[in-house]
Amino acid sequence: MLSSRFPNPTYLMSAKQTTTDASAPAELSAVVDELLNTLSNKFAGVSSEIFAKMDEMSRRLDNLEATLQSNAESRDGKSSPTKI
Repeated sequence: MLSSRFPNPTYLMSAKQTTTDASAPAELSAVVDELLNTLSNKFAGVSSEIFAKMDEMSRRLDNLEATLQSNAESRDGKSSPTKI
């Protein structure tokens, strides 16, 4: 009567498989959520960098335009802006 004291190994394996199968969607959901959060954070960082670079380029273009206008005015003796 040894078999009555110990559960059937096949039953244990199928019970363990059922538990694993039931937790698989939760694990997948957690992994997908983590991936989405990581991607969202990376996107936010890249987006911030792009906006900072665009602001810097805009500032530099404004300075260049002001310098060109100043040079044109001093060369021509005019106070009106020149079109480029």
